[in-house]
Amino acid sequence: MTRRIYPHLREWDSRLFRWCNRTIRHSALDRLFGWFTHLGGALFTISFVLAFVLFASEPWRSVGWKSLVSLTISHLVAVIIKRKVDRVRPYMAMREVITGPKPLKDPSFPSGHTTAAFSVFVPFALASAWLSLLVIPLAATVGMSRMYLGLHYPSDCIAGCFIGTFVSILAVSVI
Repeated sequence: MTRRIYPHLREWDSRLFRWCNRTIRHSALDRLFGWFTHLGGALFTISFVLAFVLFASEPWRSVGWKSLVSLTISHLVAVIIKRKVDRVRPYMAMREVITGPKPLKDPSFPSGHTTAAFSVFVPFALASAWLSLLVIPLAATVGMSRMYLGLHYPSDCIAGCFIGTFVSILAVSVI
């Protein structure tokens, strides 16, 4: 059964990637996704959670700690999976992929930026229903930006979403 499903999943992954990377291309989206992608980067995610841990009052300080634990654990999980799976980035495997000037060369699966965004934002979403309406779409936009910028397949970003969310739920329930 897996042998029959796998080619269909790969085709879906490639088609959705091409749609995100080429079909919806627009100069306004170039700027927008170029900015949003940084919300999943190390500088933003670490600074964001440390700001809450160091400067926020309760209950947000506690949410910041949960977010920091989630970010740390999910990063380790993502790095281990990246090394085990060792998936080539889309721009290295497909022709006519649009990327920025210095595309990453480390393995593609899972998306570290998407993992980080969800691991940081999900504890805040779980702490506040109204805040979830802002932070979950932000995290999803980080994933979309990674595909738009030619750096990840949709399955990379979906895996990052699951890892970040799962680890966040564990962190929130344990801490």
